[in-house]
Amino acid sequence: MANKKRWTPKEEAEISRIRQTTGVTRKTAIRKMRAAPKVKAKVKAQKAKPAAPKQQPMTKSEIGSARSEGIRLFKLAGRPTREQFILVYGERGPKMTWEQRAAAGVPAEKFQAALAEKAVSRPAAAKPARTTRQTPTLPLAGA
Repeated sequence: MANKKRWTPKEEAEISRIRQTTGVTRKTAIRKMRAAPKVKAKVKAQKAKPAAPKQQPMTKSEIGSARSEGIRLFKLAGRPTREQFILVYGERGPKMTWEQRAAAGVPAEKFQAALAEKAVSRPAAAKPARTTRQTPTLPLAGA
């Protein structure tokens, strides 16, 4: 059997205070007392973190102007498809903003040039052969 721990008078007072305030058993009070320094450290760590500045919500006019700017850049880039965005910018391409795409190295103005570099060019004559045959027309029975 393990040796019993001798509590200091300060610890005994803390245990009895926890028991009286929360109404728990001695065993639970001891566990709460042992866990208290960890909880205090977490609280201090949370207080030490600077609060992130909250962004001001955009007004309707700001939202509209941002949207129109995005549409303007989309047109400038040649109205690319989702597959073209993925080809040039990678998997996250369609979800990026135009600012993020420009930071990635390809602004809207240079999108078509980057697409031409990355795309595998196929000549117009190299279309895939038709796999279905047209059924011949049969004469109608009553005609």
